[in-house]
Amino acid sequence: MTDAGGTTGAHSTEVVARLRNALHDRVDTSPDALTAARADKSGHASAGTPLAVVHAASIADVQATMRIAAETRTPVVPRGAGTGLAGGANTGTGEISLSLRSMDRILDVRPDDLLAVVEPGILNADLNAKLESHGVWWAPDPASRSISTVGGNIATGAGGLLCAKYGVVRDAVLALDVVLADGRLIHTGHRSVKGVTGLDLTSLFIGSEGVLGVVVGATLKLRRLAPGQVHTLAALFPDVRTAAAASAAVTAVGLQPSVMELMDATCLAAAHRLLHLAPPAGGAQLTVQTDGAASADEAAAIADVLRAAGGQVETARDQAEGERLLEIRRAMHPAMETLGTTLIEDVAVPRSRLAEMFDEIARVEREHGVVIPTVAHAGDGNLHPNFIFEGTEVPQKIWDAADDLFHAALRLGGTLTGEHGIGVLKSRWLAAELGDDQWQLQRSIKTVFDPLGILNPGKVFSE
Repeated sequence: MTDAGGTTGAHSTEVVARLRNALHDRVDTSPDALTAARADKSGHASAGTPLAVVHAASIADVQATMRIAAETRTPVVPRGAGTGLAGGANTGTGEISLSLRSMDRILDVRPDDLLAVVEPGILNADLNAKLESHGVWWAPDPASRSISTVGGNIATGAGGLLCAKYGVVRDAVLALDVVLADGRLIHTGHRSVKGVTGLDLTSLFIGSEGVLGVVVGATLKLRRLAPGQVHTLAALFPDVRTAAAASAAVTAVGLQPSVMELMDATCLAAAHRLLHLAPPAGGAQLTVQTDGAASADEAAAIADVLRAAGGQVETARDQAEGERLLEIRRAMHPAMETLGTTLIEDVAVPRSRLAEMFDEIARVEREHGVVIPTVAHAGDGNLHPNFIFEGTEVPQKIWDAADDLFHAALRLGGTLTGEHGIGVLKSRWLAAELGDDQWQLQRSIKTVFDPLGILNPGKVFSE
């Protein structure tokens, strides 16, 4: 019998034996570990069972794994906490799951230079908890921050609620340590604020989803914890299109909140039910937060814009009440689970076309007979449509609706993914956005870094 990775059963036994000889008890072949490595938070699971899970504890462990994989032509799937939503870290038949989760140390913090050097397995929220005593923080703030790793954030090019003001992961990484497919270790980037020597390989690895190399260390660009209050407000609108237009009006006049999140009627009602709150009084809600020394004035100006656009604005009296308003938005994912099985998607459009994208979502719902509750990072035009269905397998009608929705985003000048990545679930649409020439060029770059095709095969660039 031949595995999907091209290995026979006997060869697989040899690979596991070599891994155990080199890495000892860091090689896990227990049924629970192998089953967990097959899936992520998307609900999608790879076919078959991985060869083993390697719990790397050091760069040397990663190098040893990749050398054995290269010598035996065995596929390797890098993995953090498994919280992805595109199947990018799912490991299947004939493949090694290379877990970086145990590599979770902060190696250096330099508040004067506003940088920290960390291992990839540290959780996003844990990093900021430890940086607080130094008076600094790392800005990327995905909704999964309490359970997702910094390495996973880098692999997917993650974003989050604070992107509108503070940018995404790509804006917050100075340098990377990367183990290549053959086990070599390279260092990309720099510790200085500026640096344009050679091609920008650091940016190339960010968002590459483990198909070019394994990130084993990162030098992060930090920000100072600034004095000043945080101000939060919520605005209810009669419908989601009006709310989307209002959010575009905020950015159009030059105001820049740190958070501006939009929930449509279905999401808002589900979150209220989950949190045992009274039913919402509107059909959509914008939750906005400002920070810094001018936050009070900025919040007041934003409230004026939202009222002029038809919103009923409520301003939090203090930071605790503001956090309760944001809790409604953060409850979105568990709230969606109460509606059925959810395919959580991720598209982005120019902010000025956000209202049009909600029109397209409504059209897709009507024409395909599906339900698509949607939230958006309205400050940067990133939407998360949630396709609701029954059962464990995604029905074809859902994929047909998703296909229609993805192409609608592209027609509006948008993209297939703002922060979740391509993984396996969106690979079939990649060429539609890139075009044939760029798609082939990117596949050629993948081959330069991974000539044997052993790094995360079947992800991103699958046929």
